[in-house]
Amino acid sequence: MNRRTTTTFNTLAITIIAALLLVPIFILGQGPATATKSQPAAAPAAKAPAAAAKAWVTPRTPDGQPDLQGYWTNATYNQLERAVANANKPFFTKEEFDERVRRAALTDEQQTTPGTTGDVHYDFTQFGLDKSQNAFVADMRTGMITDPPDGRIPAQTAEAKKRTADRAAAYRANAGAQGDSVLTIPIGSRCIIYNPPPGPPMLPQGYNGNYQIIQSRDSLMILFEQIGDIRIVYLDGRPAPPANIRLTMGASRGHWEGETLVVETTNFSDRPQARNAALSGISDNFKLIEKFKRTGENSFDYEFTVNDPATFEKPWTASMPFTRIKGPIFEAACHEGNYGIEDTLKGYRALDGKPAEAVAPAAPRGGGRGAPPRGQ
Repeated sequence: MNRRTTTTFNTLAITIIAALLLVPIFILGQGPATATKSQPAAAPAAKAPAAAAKAWVTPRTPDGQPDLQGYWTNATYNQLERAVANANKPFFTKEEFDERVRRAALTDEQQTTPGTTGDVHYDFTQFGLDKSQNAFVADMRTGMITDPPDGRIPAQTAEAKKRTADRAAAYRANAGAQGDSVLTIPIGSRCIIYNPPPGPPMLPQGYNGNYQIIQSRDSLMILFEQIGDIRIVYLDGRPAPPANIRLTMGASRGHWEGETLVVETTNFSDRPQARNAALSGISDNFKLIEKFKRTGENSFDYEFTVNDPATFEKPWTASMPFTRIKGPIFEAACHEGNYGIEDTLKGYRALDGKPAEAVAPAAPRGGGRGAPPRGQ
C-alpha cells in the first residue's frame, strides 16, 4: 500500500470516528424535541410561563437612569379631545377603531385635488408620508385627554378668550401683508420652527411625526424630524431663566421620580405656541408638566398637564403612547437656510406689479435659519 492510499484510509477513519463522536452530541442538543417512549418530554415545564419568559426590565443608561433613548413616533389616528357624543365612552370597540382607521387612511389618500399646487406640494401618499404607510400607535381610546373625566378641554376664562381674539385678529391682519418683507412671512413658512411646534407638549403631527431622544446624566435632547427642531431638557438642577426671557419651546427642567422623568416647562413665548389650537390664549404664567415612563421594550408613555389658571378654568391632562421605529430619521429640507424666501418675495412683487426689491437672505447662506432661541 503506497503512502497516498495509507493517507486516504487514515483520513477516512478519522472522519468516521469524528462523525460517531458528534452524533450523541447532536442528539443530546435536540433532547426536548426528540423524546422517546423511555424518556418522555417534561410537559410541566412548558406550562410554566414564569420560567419560560423573562420579565421585561426597564433598561438603564450607564448613569443608572431609565433609558429613553432611541427613535420614536406618536403618530396616531386618535384625537386630543373626545367628541361630545363620547363624553362617557373612553374606548372604541375593535370594530369601531378599525373602521375609524380605514376612513382616516382614505382621507389621507384623497387630501389634495389633482393638478393643483397643493397636490404637487403635499402629495403625502406618493412620498409615503401618510400614517397608513408608516408605523402608528394603535390607540383605541376615544381621546387623549384623561382629566377632566369627560375628555374635553376645560372652558377658557374671559381674560383668555380676549387674548385669543386679539391674537387671531393680529394674525389675520398680518396674513394680508405676509409678502411685504421677510419679517411678515410666518415663521412656519420660513421653516424656523414647525407651526404649531412639536412640543412641548409633544402632540401628534400631520406627518414626519418622528423623534430621536439622546440622553446623558445632565440633559436630554429631543430631535423632531419635521424641520429638525431640537429641544433640550436640563437634568442638572439649574433654575429656569428670568421671567423676561421667552422661548418658542419654553425652558425645560427635568428630574427623576423613580422610573418616571418629570419635566416642568415655563417661559413660553406666545408665538408660535398660540397657534396651537389646544393652547390658544395661554398667558405668560403658563406651566406645562410632562411625564415620560418606559412601558416596554418598544414603548414609553407620555403624559402632560396644562396648568394656567389665567387661561383655563382648571388644569387638564392628556396622555399618549410612543412606539419605537427604525432609525435614522431624516432631514426635512424646508428651503434649507431660507433660500426660498428671496424667490417668495420676488413672486409677491410680480403679483402686485411692484419693482423687485433687493432682499437680504433671512439667514446666512451657510445653512443657519436665523431662528429665535428655541429652548434654554
